[in-house]
Amino acid sequence: MGTLQLSDIQAFIMHTYRPCALRAFVLKVQNARAARQFLGSFISGEASSPQLATADQWEQHHSYRVNVGITYSGLAALGVPESVLLTFPDEFAGGAAAAAQRIGDTDDSAPEMWQAPFASPDVHVLVFLFITDKVDTENTVETVSARLRALYGSTGACQELSVRDARSLPGDVAHFGYRDGFAQPTIEGGPPSVIPDILPQAAVSEFLLGYENLTTDRVPAPLELCRNGSYAAFRILEQDCHAFEAFLAEQSTQTNLDPEFIAAKLCGRWRSGAPLTLFPNADDPQRDEPESFARYNSFDYVKTDNFAPSEDYDDSRGYLCPIGSHIRRMNPRHSRVAGNSGLSHRIVRRGLPYGPPYDSANPQDGLERGLLGLFIGASLKNQFEFLMKHWANDGGFAGMGQTKDPILGDNSPSDSKFVIPVEAGKKPVVVRGFPRLVKTRGGAYCFVPSVTAIKYLSALP
Repeated sequence: MGTLQLSDIQAFIMHTYRPCALRAFVLKVQNARAARQFLGSFISGEASSPQLATADQWEQHHSYRVNVGITYSGLAALGVPESVLLTFPDEFAGGAAAAAQRIGDTDDSAPEMWQAPFASPDVHVLVFLFITDKVDTENTVETVSARLRALYGSTGACQELSVRDARSLPGDVAHFGYRDGFAQPTIEGGPPSVIPDILPQAAVSEFLLGYENLTTDRVPAPLELCRNGSYAAFRILEQDCHAFEAFLAEQSTQTNLDPEFIAAKLCGRWRSGAPLTLFPNADDPQRDEPESFARYNSFDYVKTDNFAPSEDYDDSRGYLCPIGSHIRRMNPRHSRVAGNSGLSHRIVRRGLPYGPPYDSANPQDGLERGLLGLFIGASLKNQFEFLMKHWANDGGFAGMGQTKDPILGDNSPSDSKFVIPVEAGKKPVVVRGFPRLVKTRGGAYCFVPSVTAIKYLSALP
C-alpha cells in the first residue's frame, strides 16, 4: 500500500476534531465555472480563503476546519462529463432520497416529509464548517461564514439553499443524554484514535477510494478523481426526547426495573458512556474521571487476544449487553452477525447535536432537537446502507426475529419489541410499544473529494 498521502485526504475521514460547533452550508451550483473556482479556492493556499482541512494537520491547532462534499447532481452541475459520471456507483447516483425505502426512511421519515431542500436534486455542494475554538465560538462561526459566503455569493458561483447549525451540549452528550463518540475505527496508516481502540485496524480500502477495495461495486474513474476520496451520508436526525423519557418511565413501572438500567440496556451503554460489557449491573463509579474515556472503548462481546477478562468469557447470548442494543447493532465488534464478521461494515461517524438541551420540566416545548450526522465510508451500499437495512432494521442480523434497533430503528408502537436477556434458565424481560424515537428530517449522499480531485474538478474546461 505504501505510505498514505495524508495531505491529499480530507481530515474528517481520518480523525475527529471534537468540535464545539458545526455549520453545514447547502449550496446549489449557479455558474459552473465560478463554482469550480470556488472549490479551487479551498486548496489555493491563499490566506483570504478558508482552506480545506487535510489529514496531515491532525496535530495542529486550528480554530476551525472546513470540509466539503459534492452530490451526484452536483458533479453534473459542475460540468463533470457524463462518461465520468457513469463510473460512479448506482447508490450514489440515485442519492439519499432514492435510498429511503430500502434503509427505513419511511412514513414520518420519508423524503416527502424532509425539510427543504433535501429531497431536491438542487442540493449540489455541502460545505462543513467545524469550530474547535471554545473561547470565541460564535464569533468564529460568523466570521468564517462571512468569508465563505463572499467566495460563493459575490461571484454568483452558488446559491445558498439552507444552513444547518449544531452545537455541543453540556457534558458532551447527545440529546437522549448519552455521551457519544467512543467507537471510531482506526484506519491503517492514519492518525491514532483519540480514544484507544482494541479492535484491529481497518483497511484503508474500507474508507478511501482508489485502493484495492473488495466492498465497492464500482470505483470512479479517472484515478485522479477518486483516489483518496470517500463517500458520506449526511443526515438530519430529529430525536424525540419526551417520547424516550416517557417510555423509560412507563417501562420502569411495568417491569420494576430502574429507568436508567432500561436506558442502558436499550443503548448498550450507561448514559455516562460506560459499556454494559464492563459495567453490567451499575454505572461506572469513576465515570467522571478523565481516564474513563480510554476504558470505554476497550471491550468486546467475545473473548479475543486483546480482550479476555476471564478464561471462559462469552457474551454471545447478550446477558451483559443485549444483542439487540443500539451500539451492538451498529458495531458488533467480533460478534458473528449477518454480513459475515461484525468488523466487515465499519463506518466513521462525525456529527453534533442541534437544538437546545432537553428540559424535563418543560418536556413538550415544541422545539426540534436532534443530530447533524455524517457517516463516512468507501461504499455507501456496503457500509451506511448495510448498517441501516440489515443491522438497524432487520432482526435477522443476529437471529433476533422481527426486532429493530430500539433507538435508531424504524419502530412503531404496534409491533416494537426489545428483549433483555437476564441469565441462563430465566425468562428474559421484554419491553414493547415504543415509537420511532429518531426521525429523518433530511439527507444527502456526498462524494468527499481529495485535494487532487478538487484540482481535477477546478481545472475542468
